Amino acid sequence: MVRFLPFLYYCFFAITIALSLSCQATNDGWVTDAHATFYGDMKGGETMYGACGYKNLYSQGYGLETAALSTALFNNGSACGSCYEIQCVNSKWCKPGHNTIKITATNFCPPNYTKTVDIWCNPPQKHFDLSLKMFLTIAEYKAGIVPVQFRRVPCVRKGGLKFLLQGTQGWYLVLVFNVGGVGNVADVKIKPSNSQNWMQMTRNWGQNWQFTKNLIGQSLSFQVTTSDGKMVQSDNVVPANWQFGQTFEGRKNF
Repeated sequence: MVRFLPFLYYCFFAITIALSLSCQATNDGWVTDAHATFYGDMKGGETMYGACGYKNLYSQGYGLETAALSTALFNNGSACGSCYEIQCVNSKWCKPGHNTIKITATNFCPPNYTKTVDIWCNPPQKHFDLSLKMFLTIAEYKAGIVPVQFRRVPCVRKGGLKFLLQGTQGWYLVLVFNVGGVGNVADVKIKPSNSQNWMQMTRNWGQNWQFTKNLIGQSLSFQVTTSDGKMVQSDNVVPANWQFGQTFEGRKNF
């Protein structure tokens, strides 16, 4: 019996590894308990702007490949900018060919606690409110809502990180967008040209980050860290003669 025990341990270990590899191969990161609907029109009406702080989604590079996330996915705005691959599953309304779409989280689908049915955006539901164009890529219009599976994917962006300067003198709001990699920003630091120290910015809402010390007449550098811990530093990306409403692009991205 003593000699037999090592053999049992070996078998248990081998079976555990095999099951683990099997699960990884079949799951491949997909989450299956989710649904998708749509809002707006084919030109993107109602999808512009929104709870992440982005403005014109066309000019900022996101276009119609976007979605509003339910409470469970939105995470108080920290998911803004993250990218997902979505596929319609287990419905007669799925388009043939098993099409998938890739979208960026740009808005929030708010919960409705006054209803007891059709509460797709209430926690703990995982739900994507897609632009109409994206919904019609994977499902028929008449469906209205379809079950989907989804997974996080890298965000592919052209050019460097972009910074839109907003606010008033003494209160500065910086929208960080066009973020590659995992896409969602977790931390931003700023360094004006009259300082040697990096200073912490705080999330105001979505991907708008605020700062309250005087920055007028100074060039600005930023350190942007995404949710996976990676950091990109943009030195003197904003010149000293900057104005509110201007957007500046760095040389680097994730």
